[in-house]
Amino acid sequence: MKIAAAGYPLDFLPNWAAYETKLIDWVSEAASAGADLLVFPEYGAMELATLDGAKVAGDLEASLRAVSDRIPAVDDLHARLAAEYGVYILAASAPVFDPDFGERPVNRARFFTPGGARGHQDKQIMTRFERETWGVVGGGPLRVFDTELGRIGILICYDSEYPLLARAMKEADLILVPSCTEALTGYSRVRIGAMARALEQQCVTVMSSTVGPADWSEAVDTNCGRGGVFGPPDTGFPPTGVIAEGVLDQPGWTYAELDPVQVAQVRMDGVVLNRTHWDEQAGRDGPVEEISLRGIDT
Repeated sequence: MKIAAAGYPLDFLPNWAAYETKLIDWVSEAASAGADLLVFPEYGAMELATLDGAKVAGDLEASLRAVSDRIPAVDDLHARLAAEYGVYILAASAPVFDPDFGERPVNRARFFTPGGARGHQDKQIMTRFERETWGVVGGGPLRVFDTELGRIGILICYDSEYPLLARAMKEADLILVPSCTEALTGYSRVRIGAMARALEQQCVTVMSSTVGPADWSEAVDTNCGRGGVFGPPDTGFPPTGVIAEGVLDQPGWTYAELDPVQVAQVRMDGVVLNRTHWDEQAGRDGPVEEISLRGIDT
């Protein structure tokens, strides 16, 4: 398969037609390059708030609601493009006001197949900004999607920094990591998390990022990142674990070729077997024996 990971800029859009044209251009470009799976970033949907004007886009609460209101139409567009171009698409995540989770929005990434199936994954653990400023809450459970490309899981940005979330989806061959980070420090944390999850679960992780300025927004005004595809530094994969990586803060797709058999092979007969040996940590999360070496004469 061929994977496309986005470095995605957020634009001030004059109307729906401009958004539709932008999305078609991105999808058609990746499909023309032979991509089977397209991964857009976390909160890339925030540009939809500009369709309601600068005042709404610049108001945090108003922008959250404006984006949420447009998600049904956005999802229909993604579903149409997935079918038309014969690709799998992880749409840019969005704040979604879902009554099943109370009065505050969840951060939801939606997944579309060329055959017309749809799924979604909600972010599990909120960053401080999401908790304290946005009021975004955790949503539904973790899921693994069984597809023609293999079993696919999604860890949205901060979720990738938690190994037990990835372990819960240990049957996934691919873990998609849509991300939105404002500085190199945040990007680096998510990148390290994505690489660590690939190591531990002996799978491939795909990171996408928002890039560049969006000074019309209080929420996503600065963005730092790039597309990246990572695997375990073991048999059949690059010794660095970096399969492909884009240029920092440069918009565009980063492409990587992957044979799904590689994941099965490294899990079965890698130089190390991190995924298999995971359970040997059992019982190691209890109290650690503390031994004082203070004040001992040598």
